[in-house]
Amino acid sequence: MNDAGSSEADEQAVSASRYRSMQESELEALAVSTILEHRRLLVADEAVYDEWTRATADPSVSRDVLASLQDEYLARQKTSEAQQQELSEIIDILGYVPEVPLDDEK
Repeated sequence: MNDAGSSEADEQAVSASRYRSMQESELEALAVSTILEHRRLLVADEAVYDEWTRATADPSVSRDVLASLQDEYLARQKTSEAQQQELSEIIDILGYVPEVPLDDEK
């Protein structure tokens, strides 16, 4: 029997083996890029969450709009979770968290 957890574990093993074959400098650059992307996603996710929260407090907003905002936020959370898992795998293989510039230091 093949379940969803098994296929997810298989995908993670393939990703991990791909990262293990990378040079440390490539892995570090990938980690930095992934961390910066994660920061951008968090900002966008927060904006959607704030909009959903404001809409929930506004009685003139329809249920369809509220449902759409909620669905978008939940989908973003799933995407963020998958991206965080990938970042975790990269950092685990790299063995350290590289220095990442703040957004205003680019």
